[in-house]
Amino acid sequence: MEATDDGCCRSAATEVGRGWLNEAVRRVEADANRSADTHLHVFPLPPAWGIDLYLKDESVHPTGSLKHRLARSLFLYALCNGWISEGSTITEASSGSTAVSEAYFARLLGLPFVAVMPATTSPEKIALIEFHGGRCHLVEDASTMYDEARRLAAESGGHYLDQFTYAERATDWRGNNNIAESIFEQLSAERHPIPAWVVVGAGTGGTSATIGRYVRYQRHDTRVCVVDPENSAFFEGWVTGDPSYETGIGSRIEGIGRPRVEASFLPSVVDAMVSVPDAASIAAMRWTSRTTGRSVGGSTGTSMWGALRLVAQMHAAGETGSVVTLLCDGGERYAHTYDSDSWLAEHDLDIAPYTATLEKFYDTGEWVEPTR
Repeated sequence: MEATDDGCCRSAATEVGRGWLNEAVRRVEADANRSADTHLHVFPLPPAWGIDLYLKDESVHPTGSLKHRLARSLFLYALCNGWISEGSTITEASSGSTAVSEAYFARLLGLPFVAVMPATTSPEKIALIEFHGGRCHLVEDASTMYDEARRLAAESGGHYLDQFTYAERATDWRGNNNIAESIFEQLSAERHPIPAWVVVGAGTGGTSATIGRYVRYQRHDTRVCVVDPENSAFFEGWVTGDPSYETGIGSRIEGIGRPRVEASFLPSVVDAMVSVPDAASIAAMRWTSRTTGRSVGGSTGTSMWGALRLVAQMHAAGETGSVVTLLCDGGERYAHTYDSDSWLAEHDLDIAPYTATLEKFYDTGEWVEPTR
């Protein structure tokens, strides 16, 4: 210990640690300055409807998905709380995209990273994690991911980022260039600058929490709709008001849906929820890619199904306005799964009725819900 003139003591190790921390925060903030904002694309709806649909393109982040924002926030939160230091092994429980982004930030800081994920995760995402210097630890039972990530962190003396607990608190929901502030700034010159709806999926629940809090803080009339895939607990937990609700089954749509209601999911800021069949998600994914010329992933398909249903409801009621949803990641990550006809057949998924609904709606403005 080193004594100072005012009678206090400080350690050389503390000074070295603070120096490392300052540099780590600088690197993460520099990444934000380079890449924080993303494009807002107009989806081509008939102008006569008076309804505008936008896709916030989160696939253009350096790691190719919406989860880049979350990973940045989680690292800053852990760094500034003193939970990460030089040499810390970072672990996470993730179905893929979050781990890709976290591997990127871990490598940026020179830290080892281990992603605990289901064995069913797409090989494209595993390859991306490894490309960014991470290591993948696969588990057969998705419900064991949390405990396994926590165990690995404890054994190494490292830190478990725990996205499912900290996602809703790691981001400043009042602004600071979060995704909600970015959306509203980009809409400011549009004909309907305050959207009627923002539609998002829930993996941690952090994005819906950020947007739901922001619109209340800014006193906007915008409502938040969360779309939820098959086997996920969020929809039933929201409907029943049971925060402990569990399905015990992992979601087939990567990046969204959870077997339990996560701590970061705030049902009180969600105005509506839509349960989306997996076949509808994949049909909407493929249809959106064809219609826009932009390759999108499965969770974007889930969001588009929900967003287009809302557009259909507005159109049927003679309402005008705007709807915003997210292009969460690119479809190139799912070449061997959602974009593969043999994979669909293997999983007994028939997307034809859902594709027909989308095509009929686009041609006539009429939404006909498929019979399941």
